[in-house]
Amino acid sequence: MRHVWTLARRELRSFFDHPTAYVLQIAFLVLALFLAIRSIYANSLATLRPLFDLLPWLFAIFVPAITMRSFAEERQARTLEWLLVQPFDERALIAGKFLGNWLFVVFTLACTLPLALGVLLVSDADPGIVVAQYTGSALLAALLVALGLWASSVTRNQITAFILATALTLLLVLLGAPVVRVGLPPRIAGLFGELGVMRHFEGVARGVLDLRDVLYFVAGTAFFLVLAGFFVARERLSPARAAFRRLRLGTAASAVLAVLVVLLGNNVPGRLDLTRDNLYTLSAGTRSIVRGLDDLVTIKLFISRELPLEVQSTVRDVRDLIGDIRAASDGRVAVEEADPDRDDAAAEEAQSFGITPIEFNVLRDDEFQVRRGWFGLAIQYADAREVIPIVDRTDDLELRLATAIGSMTREGTPTIGWATGSGMRSQFEFQLVRQVLSERWAFEPVALEPDSTGAVAAIEGIDLLVLASPSTPLADAAVRRVEEFVAAGNPALLLLESHQLSPQAPTTMPIQTGLDGFLESHGVRIGQGIVYDLRSAQRISMGQQGMFSLIRAYPWWPIAFPAADHPTVRDLSALTFGWAAPVETLDSTRVTPLWTTSEAGGVQPAGGSVAPEIPLTPDPAALGPVTLAVAVEPDSGSAYGRLIVTGDASFLEDQFVRADPQGLAFLANAADWLGQDESLIDIRSKNRVPPPLVFSSEWAQDVLKWGCLLGVPGLLVLFGAARVGGRVGRARRHWSEVA
Repeated sequence: MRHVWTLARRELRSFFDHPTAYVLQIAFLVLALFLAIRSIYANSLATLRPLFDLLPWLFAIFVPAITMRSFAEERQARTLEWLLVQPFDERALIAGKFLGNWLFVVFTLACTLPLALGVLLVSDADPGIVVAQYTGSALLAALLVALGLWASSVTRNQITAFILATALTLLLVLLGAPVVRVGLPPRIAGLFGELGVMRHFEGVARGVLDLRDVLYFVAGTAFFLVLAGFFVARERLSPARAAFRRLRLGTAASAVLAVLVVLLGNNVPGRLDLTRDNLYTLSAGTRSIVRGLDDLVTIKLFISRELPLEVQSTVRDVRDLIGDIRAASDGRVAVEEADPDRDDAAAEEAQSFGITPIEFNVLRDDEFQVRRGWFGLAIQYADAREVIPIVDRTDDLELRLATAIGSMTREGTPTIGWATGSGMRSQFEFQLVRQVLSERWAFEPVALEPDSTGAVAAIEGIDLLVLASPSTPLADAAVRRVEEFVAAGNPALLLLESHQLSPQAPTTMPIQTGLDGFLESHGVRIGQGIVYDLRSAQRISMGQQGMFSLIRAYPWWPIAFPAADHPTVRDLSALTFGWAAPVETLDSTRVTPLWTTSEAGGVQPAGGSVAPEIPLTPDPAALGPVTLAVAVEPDSGSAYGRLIVTGDASFLEDQFVRADPQGLAFLANAADWLGQDESLIDIRSKNRVPPPLVFSSEWAQDVLKWGCLLGVPGLLVLFGAARVGGRVGRARRHWSEVA
């Protein structure tokens, strides 16, 4: 081991003492950081995916340029023979060269850490994902360094080694891409996908260290190091000697073993979920549901053996998930898998569930042909069944399975009473909301209009009351019915607004709900005016401006952030509101803020223009966080039910929830919390969308940008100049003393 470290230090010194290495480093960093920062700032998302999506392509040039000299230069300078007669074997030489080159690449990669730290400091980005991304990048670097060493070991020409390593690296990156696998049989295309880098690197970069992906990188690294060792060792062995034949046989056996590990490693279970909220680990809510089953639930996966490569990652995730559910159920969940293409009985059963094959194109005989395949799920419990005809995504599959199992095994269905009257918005104006909530709730209209005598019927048979944006004041009798409903221990969701948009001009007009006294008795008030946010706002299209499409931030659609650690906003990163009213807290002992603007939030008085082309120029001293939604929990010992009050109902419109699905997650969480059934909240709140990137000031934004683009390369230039210049100065002094 001492020899390995000695050789590694020698290799590292050769890099840091040579100006070419600094040129390569700076070129790599400037290109990587520039492209990543441009994408991150343009999307305003706190994620490093733009950097790591580029990394394999940048490594395809950078790593071969670093490794091309490792053995080729030694051969050309005739120092390889000198190294081979030193008191260490070829394994130590290969290991030392590999370690030195790999540490240099990792050091260069670590120079991008200022960008990662800056994003983490100014946002709520997940540090676990960042750790996994850098770990995966280090594994990728190890594989490509080993490949580069092998390319350098087969030739004495550095340019040849560079071209060979670059070509093979690009081949590994492109394997599995449509341009390579088009026209190939599905099984061969799947094999190429397993051998390619991107599938395994993308798995690690999402925040999960899957043992199958780790095995791929380790086995691939070992494969190329073994080959490099063979080409180096043959320098001192005659092909006629038995030792050479043993070396050749051992190399072939080791290489075959490494390839088998890569190909068969897909069947090895085990993963480490580094994401902050365990996004890829079975939730406690799912475990609670399946462990509480009183009878057997069967999950049937109908899947074809030959599916397109695009869905193979989804197939792996689905099998992992249902396997985790089965393991967590203590025998209460059975999993069956069938291939309807090979089993007519399975095909008939799938069709009886309503599962039909999907069609996809393949290239055969120089033309595109249509093929069919199956990929659906069915869940059975006693006589009940739930079906997912096509599994097209996995980010919400755990929730869908847990909801289906919970719905089939639960006795009775709770009811949402959607209030009508006083200009309130109908439940049918929120189709996506109905679609999501109807999986667990039944809907009933509740009339709050007074009859001819001025009376309002009592609210009965309802588990949750929803009032959506009344535009005229509720009658006193209606307010009393709402108060009686809540006083009886029942919950209510109040989606209230203090203004509405004018149909004649882009301005707002104040409205009254008649609920002011009721709200104030519960420690809440809906303020007047419309909330804006100058730093965290949704972007809208202003249409074509000549040949360009103009995109502009619209401050009256603020992107709000969770204001407290509350079950309804657990693990949600942001939520877009539309023309919302501020929600004021009067009693902080009962009221918990849920959503708030950034520090650049404010309130514009009703009647002001909300046209996107008219800029806001508020007093900076008046800016600060503005609350947009609160939860009200009754005092200890009180019989009152829970409340959630928002200053907006527009955020649940279909156009908003399509653009920001977290609105649906918040509403479903709110319904579960109000109904005191929180088993699905931690599942639903698994949010894989990166949080928004919001800077406190333009100065902070510029510091991160230019600190990375100029500061990091500048420090490398100074360090390189000092080290290389100092080395040259020491050499001159030495030779002058000798002379």
